[in-house]
Amino acid sequence: MSGGTALIEGLGALLDPTIGLCLVIGILLGTLVGAVPGVTATMAVALAAGFTLTLEPLQGLAVLLSIYVAAQFGDRVPAILINTPGTPASIATTFDGYPLAKQGRAGVALTASALVSAVGAVAGILILLFAAQPLASFAIGFGPPEMFALVVFGLTMMIGVSAGKVTKGLAAGIGGLLLGTIGRDPITGDGRFTFGFAELSSGIPFIAAIVGLFGVAEVLHQILCSRRGERPRPITQLGEWWPSREDRRTVRKPTAIGAGVGAVVGVVPGAGGDIAGVVAWDRARRASRHPERFGKGSLEGLAASDTASTATMGGSVTTTLAIGVPGDSVMAVMLGSMIIWGLQPGPSLFVQQPDLVFSIGTIMLLATAGALALALVRMRGVVKLLALPQHHLWAVILTFCMVGTFAVQNSVFDVGLMLVFGLLGLFMRQCGFPAGPMVLGLILGPLAESSLRRALLIDGPAAIYTSPVAVTLIALAVLAVVGPRLRALLRSNRKAERDPAQIR
Repeated sequence: MSGGTALIEGLGALLDPTIGLCLVIGILLGTLVGAVPGVTATMAVALAAGFTLTLEPLQGLAVLLSIYVAAQFGDRVPAILINTPGTPASIATTFDGYPLAKQGRAGVALTASALVSAVGAVAGILILLFAAQPLASFAIGFGPPEMFALVVFGLTMMIGVSAGKVTKGLAAGIGGLLLGTIGRDPITGDGRFTFGFAELSSGIPFIAAIVGLFGVAEVLHQILCSRRGERPRPITQLGEWWPSREDRRTVRKPTAIGAGVGAVVGVVPGAGGDIAGVVAWDRARRASRHPERFGKGSLEGLAASDTASTATMGGSVTTTLAIGVPGDSVMAVMLGSMIIWGLQPGPSLFVQQPDLVFSIGTIMLLATAGALALALVRMRGVVKLLALPQHHLWAVILTFCMVGTFAVQNSVFDVGLMLVFGLLGLFMRQCGFPAGPMVLGLILGPLAESSLRRALLIDGPAAIYTSPVAVTLIALAVLAVVGPRLRALLRSNRKAERDPAQIR
C-alpha cells in the first residue's frame, strides 16, 4: 500500500461519528484527570481500557489516546496555580509556573503553557507520522549501558534545578537518591530499607512523594505564614491572559529546544515527560540570555518544560508501534488493549497496516486541538476557583491531594506517606533546600542503579566505555557540570587582565 493510499484510508476511517463522540469523552476525562493532583494519565487510561474493550479498535483508541493527550494539558492548572503537579509530567512546570502566578501573571502562564504544549504535541505527532521507523531503530539500540549514561546526564540537572543553592540542591538530590534505594533490589529482588512495611516493597510511591513535597508543603507553608501574620501574597486573579508580542518572541527559542529534547527523550523506552521536562528546562536555561530568571518566574523555563513533556507523546507512541516496546507507562497499558483488539505492534505494523498509523496520528492531532480549545476557555472556572477564601482553598487543595493519592493504589498508607513528605517539604522550604533535586534523584536513582548493574553483569565495566552512545552522553554530562565553572573562571581571568587594580 502506497503512502498516499494509506493516508487517505487512515483519514477515511475516522469519518465515523462515533469516533468524534469518543474523542470528546476522552478529552473531557483527560482534562479532568490532569487537573486532579495525583490522578495520573496511566491510571485513567487503565480504568478506561476496561470499558473500551467492547468497542471497535479505532473507537477505543480514540478514547484512550485523547485521555493521554488531554491529561498533558489539564495537569498544568494545579502546577501553575497551587504548585502541585497534576501528573509527574508537569513537575518542571512548577519551577516557573507558580512563581509567574505569584507575580500576577497566572493567566499568561496558563495560556502560554497551553499553546506551547500544543506545539510540542504536534511536533511529537509529526515524528510519529513521518520518522517513526528510523527513530525506533535508534531507540531499540538503547541497552543498559546507554540508559545508565542517559540517566547520569539527567542527574546533572540537579545543579540547574537548585535555584542557585548548589550545595543545598546537591544535598537534596543525594537525599532523593537514597530514598530511591528503598524497595526491592532490582537484580536479586531482596527487600531493602522497607522497615517491615509491605507497601514499600515497590519503593517510595512516587505520586505520594511529589504531591507531598510540592502541594501539601505549599499549603502548610501558607498556613504557617498566615499564623505568623506574614500572610503570603495569595493568587486572587489571573491578570492578562494572552501573551504579549514580546512574550511570544521570548518563548520561540525555548519552545524549539523543548520540542527537540522531547522528541529524543520520547523515543527512548522507559523515559517520559517528567524526565524530558526537567532536561529541557535545564537546556533552555543554559541557552538563555537571562538564566538568572529561571526558577523565579521565567516564561522561557515554562515554555521549554511544557513543550518537551508533551513532545514525548509522539515518540512514545512511535516506539510502541514500531518495536512493540512501551515508550512509557501509559503506552504499556495501551499496548495490552491493542493486543486484545488483535493489533500487533512491531515493524510489520507499518507494512501491513500503515493506514492505522495515520489514523492514530490524526486522532492525536484532533485530541490536541480539542484539549487546547478547552484549555483556553476554562479561564472563567479558574477565576471562580481563585475567588474562594484562602482557608477554603486550602481545604479544597488538601482534599484533592488526598483523594488523588489514595486513588492510585487505594492505599491509606500512601496518604499518610504523602503527609510525611508534606512535612519534609515544609522543613526543606524553611531551611532553604529546593525540592526539585530530591524529586529528580527519586525519579532517576532507581533507573540509574538498575541500568548500571545490568550493564556490569553483561560485560563488566567495558559495557560502559565500549558503547559510543554511552561515552558521548557521559562526556556531555561532565561538560554540563564542568563547563559553566570553566567559563566563569575564564571570564574572571579576562576581567582581571583588563583591570590591573584587581590583580593587586
